[in-house]
Amino acid sequence: MITENNLTQISPVEWEIPTSFRNDMRVPARFFASKSMLSEILGDRSLEQLVDVATLPGIVGVALAMPDIHEGYGFPIGGVAATQWPDGVISPGGIGYDINCGVRLLKSELTQAQLEPFKESLAQGLSRSIPSGMGHGAPTGRGGKMTLDIAELDKVLMQGVGWALNKGYATESDVSHTESHGRLDGADSAAVSDFAKKRGCDQLGTLGSGNHFVEVGFVEKIFDEEAARVFGLKQDQITVLIHTGSRGLGHQVATDYIRIMLQELPEFGIKLPDRELACLPFSSKDGQRYFAAMSAAANFAWANRQMITYRTREVWKQILGGDLSLVYDVAHNIAKVEEHVADGKLKKVIVHRKGATRAFGKGFAELPEEYQSIGQPVIIPGSMGTASYVLIGAAQAMEKTFGSACHGAGRLMSRHAAKAKQLGRELQKELASEGIIIKTAAVRDLSEEAPYAYKDVDDVVNVIELAGIATKVARLKPLIVVKG
Repeated sequence: MITENNLTQISPVEWEIPTSFRNDMRVPARFFASKSMLSEILGDRSLEQLVDVATLPGIVGVALAMPDIHEGYGFPIGGVAATQWPDGVISPGGIGYDINCGVRLLKSELTQAQLEPFKESLAQGLSRSIPSGMGHGAPTGRGGKMTLDIAELDKVLMQGVGWALNKGYATESDVSHTESHGRLDGADSAAVSDFAKKRGCDQLGTLGSGNHFVEVGFVEKIFDEEAARVFGLKQDQITVLIHTGSRGLGHQVATDYIRIMLQELPEFGIKLPDRELACLPFSSKDGQRYFAAMSAAANFAWANRQMITYRTREVWKQILGGDLSLVYDVAHNIAKVEEHVADGKLKKVIVHRKGATRAFGKGFAELPEEYQSIGQPVIIPGSMGTASYVLIGAAQAMEKTFGSACHGAGRLMSRHAAKAKQLGRELQKELASEGIIIKTAAVRDLSEEAPYAYKDVDDVVNVIELAGIATKVARLKPLIVVKG
């Protein structure tokens, strides 16, 4: 059991568990939090999981966690780890089951006052147009309006947002304003099982359940006028956030390869403190196959968010007559091969981000040309009823966190505990009294995602800014939330 006595404070918001804590640690375990957050973080197994991550073969630098850290599968959610390329391990637990769960921000030219007369009709239109719920065949779920055959699904897995562009569902600007341009080159649809493909064939353009959503909100506050101008954000402007991932397809990819890796661990002489950290050397046959399948699932997720964007734009034009442009789309459950300074040397590494957002600074060539002078947008959704943030990556993120920031507020309560605290319909009425319209496929499950189930997003973002990882650009407040 880790206690505050085991922690070394590096700065007001940085803490470390040294390698002397446990003899199998290869690197220190470091996390970001204010002192007031410590009791929450020490209340679950997330720091024990972070220490376990620090034992992985090939890990470099430090095992990291963001202030939204909470207990996950193997890795804590909010975790970041880099392993040496090519022979360090890759671990599905360091990416998560919802591969490339991520969020994108769209902007409009409307103000809150201009939207107000159309709020209810827009909420209804979005709810009808964007399928949500647990998935095809589930009692409360709905499959997508689009069903793909395997040949077409393979194109999505290989091309990502490029597939949507070819079909007329995306613009060139959508591609350039998406992380990795909406496609990982290492994808191989042949590495994705037939069952995973079967699960995904009718889920493109669907939200799913849990904490996934489409949220219409407005810019409540601008912190950085210059960055906001470059991103095209203005006070009181209406925005749309889309948060979802790779649906059942990505979940099955993780399930398939965790099973394979557990079987092959003895062959590579890998001993783990927790079987949920199942991993293989990146250079191994099945390490490479997992990376190819994960990349394909990531491409599916980017295409999924693009299809939801297309449907959102259709409803928007029908009801409001205007358009929505993409500010940026970021992944927060993914592994990428990148170059970073670790242990004082520039190294090629496999960066695992699980519930963590890439936060690169200015000058990064992949960014849209207009963003290169200031840095990458970092989009941090809060919970329904609270705020979300747009930040900008800072140079120190490259030095401290392998270019990573938090991904949200972070859970405080389990879904079961949150649901037991309040009825979903009561929460829906409570939020309505605050001017927030909630549309959901299952009202009875709504309180699983209640604001009280999450940490204070303002506190989480403040820690990120104090640590020098990213700086605040704008704060968004919700008006309409369509949930799974």
